[in-house]
Amino acid sequence: MDYIRIKNATEHNLKNVSIDIPKNKLVAFTGVSGSGKTTMAYDIVFAEAQREYLDSLSTYSRISMPRFSKAKVESIEGLSPAIMINQEQLAKNPRSTVGTVTEIYTYLRLLFSRFGKPILNAADFSFNTPSGACEKCKGTGEEIGLSINRIIDVNKSLNEGAVKHRTWKVGGRLWNIINASNLFDMDKPVKFFSEEELNELLYSESKHFSNDSQGFIQNFSYEGIVPRILKRHNDSRGLESVSYDAKFFKTCKCSACGGSRVNEKARSVLYHGKSIVELSNMEIQDLLPFFEKIDEPLSEEIISYIVKNLKLLVTLGIGYLTLSRSVSTLSNGESQRIKLARQLGNSLSGLMYVLDEPTAGLHEKDKKRIVEALKLLTQKGNTVLVVEHDKAVISNADFIIDMGPKAGAQGGEIVYSGNYRNLLQNNSLTGMYFSNRMQMRKNNGYRSWNNAINLFADRNNLKDLNVKIPLNVMTCITGVSGSGKSSLMAALVDQAERVTVIDQSPVGASPRSNPATYTKAFDEIRKVFAESVQLSPALFAFNSTGACEKCKGLGYETINMHFLGDVKRICEECKGKRYKAETLQYKYRGKTIADVLNMTIDEAKEFFDNREIVKRLDLLSNVGLGYLQLGQSMDTLSGGEVQRVKLASGLSKSGEIYVLDEPTRGLHIADVDMLVTVMDELVNQGNTLVVVEHNLEVIKNSDWIVDLGPEGGEKGGYIVAEGTPEEIMKCSKSYTGKYLAVMDE
Repeated sequence: MDYIRIKNATEHNLKNVSIDIPKNKLVAFTGVSGSGKTTMAYDIVFAEAQREYLDSLSTYSRISMPRFSKAKVESIEGLSPAIMINQEQLAKNPRSTVGTVTEIYTYLRLLFSRFGKPILNAADFSFNTPSGACEKCKGTGEEIGLSINRIIDVNKSLNEGAVKHRTWKVGGRLWNIINASNLFDMDKPVKFFSEEELNELLYSESKHFSNDSQGFIQNFSYEGIVPRILKRHNDSRGLESVSYDAKFFKTCKCSACGGSRVNEKARSVLYHGKSIVELSNMEIQDLLPFFEKIDEPLSEEIISYIVKNLKLLVTLGIGYLTLSRSVSTLSNGESQRIKLARQLGNSLSGLMYVLDEPTAGLHEKDKKRIVEALKLLTQKGNTVLVVEHDKAVISNADFIIDMGPKAGAQGGEIVYSGNYRNLLQNNSLTGMYFSNRMQMRKNNGYRSWNNAINLFADRNNLKDLNVKIPLNVMTCITGVSGSGKSSLMAALVDQAERVTVIDQSPVGASPRSNPATYTKAFDEIRKVFAESVQLSPALFAFNSTGACEKCKGLGYETINMHFLGDVKRICEECKGKRYKAETLQYKYRGKTIADVLNMTIDEAKEFFDNREIVKRLDLLSNVGLGYLQLGQSMDTLSGGEVQRVKLASGLSKSGEIYVLDEPTRGLHIADVDMLVTVMDELVNQGNTLVVVEHNLEVIKNSDWIVDLGPEGGEKGGYIVAEGTPEEIMKCSKSYTGKYLAVMDE
């Protein structure tokens, strides 16, 4: 069969969807967030492929396997074994490296154990075993040290507050001790201190002094800033000051192993004049030619595997990484490409790959490589299904399924299927935007700024940057994948005050949470109900006192079908309303609490006149989620919907500086248009917005850009350009400027 035939799919918001999807092609699912793309690709096609494959296995084999419920579809034919490559980052285990997750380091250990001199066992080269790990850092390659640049502002004198730590604030006790010691010129900027003076200020051992400048004798002891902070850091009493001090520390390479993670015995073994540490620390693009030159029949099989996998990483544009790079420091884009490389490395055909936004988190410069990789999978005889918003992928797809016309209950239909050329003639939102018949809002002029945060950033690959982050405007941090954007964002969060961060950390998708509970609007709604009848708010919580006793507030019961997927049945006691009868007898303006949860966000805005409730619901509505039901479980929302619920929750918190990490991830261009309007309004209210972003539409609408690069990894971490979007377009060294200029033509 040359196609996957779906007949009458009704999962979630799908409305009897039927379609034939061509096999061995690159197929893109598009449409606004919440239109049914993910439901089609994952909950119908992938889930059914997995369920049917697992059903073919023996009962014993399925004991430890995941269980999939049968999708709500009349029939589906032509499925192949399926592999999913999602947006989740690789394991955050600090012991995982690029070398271990790609298994290249495993083969390196084998190579050194067989052909290195002197000969050791393969386990002796592993930093995860006692025989190979560094004794001091236990194989992590790291230790904690103080960052002097975070403690001292060298441009200020001690009288001006050069010491950033609050314990040494001007006029405080420890500042008075420094002053009374007469060791320093209190009016001289620290940058003009001699080496001896700086060491005295920072590292001096405890010294006793007497001072009679006040007309009486004072006896006191003076100790350098660093040893005093270290004493508090090592204090085991759990002092509050320890958490404050943490911002002045940074992770350093282990002083014993130099960050290599392995012990001296492993570091001493050489292969072709190189240790395993030296090879692991080489950029992959430099390591590849090293192995390509080796011609040894005995080690040919091992080297062949290493070369093949190194080539794939280079092909996908992450040749700047090293095998020793900790997985926890990788960006989402780098993680995604490593996952993809692992699949490209096999020779299987006849498979079906399902990918969720493979270009998410990638710079425009990097996207072409991803498209080529996806095409390569189809050339091997595989079917590739992608849920995607990016024009670079959609325009290269062999077949496009555009879902809509809108989101939620107004979506769930196929509004277009076919090739890209005909999509541009279609009147769907995707077709209208891609053909420029509808366009994003235009920037009406860049806001000027006078004040800025002076930021010092030296973590990961950042090259001791001094950056100005303007206040009361919108700043975009841009650059290719791995250039240091997330590291700069982390430095800002550490050093600035009154910061609200809305990052890419996953939201706990629980059937007991919904948009109203996540944004705390439900807390206010329960208070309104409680005050109207003089009872406790807990009575109106489906997770507490008011919950139906039979289903415990879920509204349904789960029937375990053992090796079949679980079946959910509406609770017979509460009829799916989640509350016990006592709670439902109380009404506010003629509505029960269950009735309110069944309202859409826009309907609830009209129903309530409570200022705090309307304020929180407004945020959800403003990011385009007015169609969602207040009580809709978070585990039924699409990725883009979850991202916007999280965004609305973050924007509800009081703060002067909002830091957003790729807020457009999972959003259709129509949703991005709406989001830019919300961000613009936020800045107009006097807030500062700092956005890490690749979306050119968002970047173009910012007031200021800090562009990092020029490349990723060690060749990144520099400021390539700073300025308005118009100024960045004129910078010949900036990839971001180049793509902005092309877009503006």
